[in-house]
Amino acid sequence: MTTKTWIITGVSQGFGRELALSALRSGDAVVAAVRRPESVADIASANPDRFSAVTFDVRDTAAAPGVVEYALERFGRIDVLVNNAGRGMVGAAEMVDDSTLRDLMELHLIGPAALVRAVLPSMRVQGSGTIVQMSSQGGRMSFPGVGAYSASKFALEGWSEALAGEVAQFGVRVMIVEPSRFRTAFNTPGVLSFAESSSEYRDLLDPVLRDMAAADGVQEGDPEKASNDQNLWMVLGEAA
Repeated sequence: MTTKTWIITGVSQGFGRELALSALRSGDAVVAAVRRPESVADIASANPDRFSAVTFDVRDTAAAPGVVEYALERFGRIDVLVNNAGRGMVGAAEMVDDSTLRDLMELHLIGPAALVRAVLPSMRVQGSGTIVQMSSQGGRMSFPGVGAYSASKFALEGWSEALAGEVAQFGVRVMIVEPSRFRTAFNTPGVLSFAESSSEYRDLLDPVLRDMAAADGVQEGDPEKASNDQNLWMVLGEAA
């Protein structure tokens, strides 16, 4: 089977958008699970038969089964799930409150886990599928100022490594992707957030804050090239 159906979260910009466009160029079908369907209206109008957007906040775990049901009703099967939605957070561990830390965990671990649980039954039945977990360089290393973000990505990777061993018997693969600096919206205001400043940590963290803010739009990586990388598509093709 050469045509695949994808569910991708966070399609409004960055990697999610480029992956969706690349999949469509390959002739595949895409369900974009996004908070604002109007953000992908241009993709929908250009691909009415193979692209569909569904309103979805990743943190709303109760809505995850509905996304999967919609994709199955619309396209008949699901071959690739890409858990891409996320955001950055910079701040000293002491200054990141419970609510902020919990929100990151819900966005980067709890929500993706709910989508995986919802999609696995259909992948088991068809005997194939790929789960792509968009992690980060911050999922395997950390440094001052990014503890909360890294904690959520470390958690995603640990959960996904165990998942990979569990679902391999069903023909389902799990990919963990760890980008570093790419020209996505990650460093833009509203996506990259900052904890309350503190004089005790200012000298240590101000250089981190300046560096991340200054990197917006000039990062080394090109998300369009990465999303069209032949090695990535070879793995996805084999897995699905």
